[in-house]
Amino acid sequence: MNLTADTCQGHAGWRWSLSNGDSVFVAQQGAQVLSWRAAGAEQLYLSPSSACDGHTAIRGGVPVCFPQFNQRGSLPKHGFVRNMPWHLSDASLQAITSGSATRSTTGSTHAFELQANEQTRSMWPVNFRTVLTVELQTHQLKISLRVDNQGDTAFSFTGALHTYLAVSDIAHVMLQGQALQAEWDAVKDTHQACSGQLRFDAEFDRVYDVSTGQPETAGQIQPTWVLQDGQKSLKISQSALWGQSVVWNPGAEKARQLQDMPDSGYQHMLCVEAARVNTPIDVPAFQSWEAWQQFNL
Repeated sequence: MNLTADTCQGHAGWRWSLSNGDSVFVAQQGAQVLSWRAAGAEQLYLSPSSACDGHTAIRGGVPVCFPQFNQRGSLPKHGFVRNMPWHLSDASLQAITSGSATRSTTGSTHAFELQANEQTRSMWPVNFRTVLTVELQTHQLKISLRVDNQGDTAFSFTGALHTYLAVSDIAHVMLQGQALQAEWDAVKDTHQACSGQLRFDAEFDRVYDVSTGQPETAGQIQPTWVLQDGQKSLKISQSALWGQSVVWNPGAEKARQLQDMPDSGYQHMLCVEAARVNTPIDVPAFQSWEAWQQFNL
């Protein structure tokens, strides 16, 4: 269960595990979760063709998109924090040093952070801190993003936890949830209500205004989505503060255009993202914003 320095497909980072064999790996670049093994299988997709140079975006896992979603602004695509080195938070370092890191036979949590610096201010002149907390429990992974405004002026951002889930065959996968919620098909540029049962036989890129159901403080969290992949059922939840979900698969034709994904890679992944795409999130001076995404087998 102890946190150890390790590598995943050439990426340097940290790995920890539970006594039942479940484990998670977080890359130093972007604090990007690249692996979540649970119930004896890998649950995240990581492209074997992805770049591994410490700064080019990594194709797979859970990229942190901040402070801009996609190309909706003047910043680099999906922002810049996914391209930069993060470090263990001071709280995690102190806990590890003292031997009191949050861990048990059923769960273990570590946090990673990126502070505004000269490089970030050259692109976005804002005093911020981002903290990503990764909580591993038996057959469960929860990822929380906190954004701290450390300046005396409010700022706004868009972003996402751009999760790449591993699937056996996209042609036989179904994603259930959000029936009748607003849906924007970015491929066809059409607006309609979600059918509640999504299947994938071509390029798929849609944004949903999501309902998270019962209050998050209740005993049981209602899934935002349920991914059915053969006999496997994965419950996907997100906090209400995100407001939206993005579901994406490039399909065969677009996959062939992606240099960092095998032509057949689209068959084995589905992005289900907790996101805020078109309505910026405001963070007042010296205040914080925090939201999460959770997965349960």
